[in-house]
Amino acid sequence: MKSQKDTPAAETAETTAVAILGWLAGEPELLSRFLALTGVAPSEVRNAVNDPGFLAGIVDFLMSHEPDLLAFCDATGTKPETVVHAHAVLSGPADW
Repeated sequence: MKSQKDTPAAETAETTAVAILGWLAGEPELLSRFLALTGVAPSEVRNAVNDPGFLAGIVDFLMSHEPDLLAFCDATGTKPETVVHAHAVLSGPADW
């Protein structure tokens, strides 16, 4: 049985999260705020990208402020729907 991590949707979502992190790296104020919220030190980011929770957090952070989401999408040519889909895949189903 394949794990969710092995699905094309998960791979696309992870790629989107890494692209967001790359964009954040060029936005020092946003990156500092994200790292402060997560408690991840800059020296730990390389290892943190292997943590699905960290990737979900990156996407969640971006989606929490629409102007940042739109700035990312404009800068990278990414559709907002792609980010929304990545958020759904990485965050998993809601427990309502």
